[in-house]
Amino acid sequence: MSRSTRAAGRRSAPRANRSRHRAYRARSVSKTIGLTLVAALIPGSGFVMGGRAKLGAFIMTLSIGLLCLGAYIGLTRRDSVVALLVDPRQLLIATGVVVLLGFCWICIVVSSHKLLRPVSITAAGRFAGSAVVGLICFGIAVPTTVAAQTVMAQRDLVGSVFQSEKNSKSATRPKVEDKKDPWADTPRLNILLLGADDGAGREGTRTDTVMVASIDTKTGNTALISLSRNWMRMPFPEDSPLHKFYPDGFYDPSGPAEQSEYYLDAMYRNLPAAHPGALGPSDNEGADVLKVSVGEAMGLKLDYYMQVNLKGFESIVDALGGITVNINYKVPIGGDTRGPGSADDVLPKDYLEPGPNQKLDGHDALWFARGRYGLDAPSRQERQRCTIHAIVGSANPAALVTKYQQIASASKNLLQTDIPQEILPAFIDLGLKVKDAKVTNVDLDKAKNFPSGQNPNYEGMREIVHKAIEPKVTQPVASTPSTTTTRKPSTGKTTPAKPPAGSAEDLNDACAYHPTNP
Repeated sequence: MSRSTRAAGRRSAPRANRSRHRAYRARSVSKTIGLTLVAALIPGSGFVMGGRAKLGAFIMTLSIGLLCLGAYIGLTRRDSVVALLVDPRQLLIATGVVVLLGFCWICIVVSSHKLLRPVSITAAGRFAGSAVVGLICFGIAVPTTVAAQTVMAQRDLVGSVFQSEKNSKSATRPKVEDKKDPWADTPRLNILLLGADDGAGREGTRTDTVMVASIDTKTGNTALISLSRNWMRMPFPEDSPLHKFYPDGFYDPSGPAEQSEYYLDAMYRNLPAAHPGALGPSDNEGADVLKVSVGEAMGLKLDYYMQVNLKGFESIVDALGGITVNINYKVPIGGDTRGPGSADDVLPKDYLEPGPNQKLDGHDALWFARGRYGLDAPSRQERQRCTIHAIVGSANPAALVTKYQQIASASKNLLQTDIPQEILPAFIDLGLKVKDAKVTNVDLDKAKNFPSGQNPNYEGMREIVHKAIEPKVTQPVASTPSTTTTRKPSTGKTTPAKPPAGSAEDLNDACAYHPTNP
């Protein structure tokens, strides 16, 4: 090849590149907008179409790689995802990553449009292109902001409600060595559930709702045990420092038969005030006192507590979009009984009317759980268990995704617990089991064991609880000649048979619609 031919080839190469570049830029505004949309959906493709093939290929490869990595972690590393969701430090890093990815995506869209738009463009075309790019960037910025706010809401919730072991104090919390598998040697986890009312007209806090959730850590099957607020003589273990003050239970031997300041619902407030620090360092002495006493009364070792502030209960129900319950009889909204034969009773403002599948907002759900004017304690306890059952059922993925910030904000002001951050991943796994498992109510046989609250038969109730939660051993049944019986078909609605006193009842049956007089 002659020298003149090679020189001509070198001069023609730049002209060829310039001609290709002009081809890229000689496109209509509408086509440019279409290509910009493609570039937004497939980050990096705009650079390829604009002539920056290597840079575009790098960005596309990186984007696909990040998507594949996210899918892999989400599908195969659930433990890692759960651990991230309950670690405030990792959540802060995750927030930064979300914001950074959103910012990079916006930069790629803007750069792609600049590369793709024609060199010669009218003012109207420039405005149209800028408007579309602005809308695309807005469409990226909004979900990025929502995602970052949601992650920060989760971080705020975890940091506000759940403290690490080293940053919290509890006189009754068990020491867990294996944080990854804390239930390895724990066949049942027993949690004290408290509903605290410190509303107007009350001095201090009273725990109007006291329940125990005993959870099978393998299956998630849960037994709920409700205690009456007016029980007296609540016992303490012999090795507890409080036993020396109340060897025969929490009451005043020299006082009258009925002592409201020695009720179960008064222990949270009165015992820490009378004997501060008796159990040891604690962030919530009242809850620790109840864990010790309720555990002794029921014959259980209570591991943790969860306390719900009833003033914030309405907020979390509203954040969930309400709950659906069956109302079997009229439930009062408000009202107060001053005493037997008193003419000073405060009448209810209204009633929740009976009916199946009633959708309740936070206000009505609160009164469904706590209304008691003219009703007895067992009916109220049953409604409280049904309320918990309904809340668990209402916590569906759609509600959690769309209203998570509201739920997190309400929960932050609603909950108090001694569950440490370190074992939250295990608790989340256990909670998922509970949601799909069987939940039963343990009937403590009021007629036999506590016809009044003055002197409950705690020994009898311990036996009932023990039988209800112990694993059932199936005995082999000898074969017998079969007999055939003909059953007439059922007609009309039937009411589920009430199980005998002192037995366990499935909450699906207990909370079903069967209109009755309470």
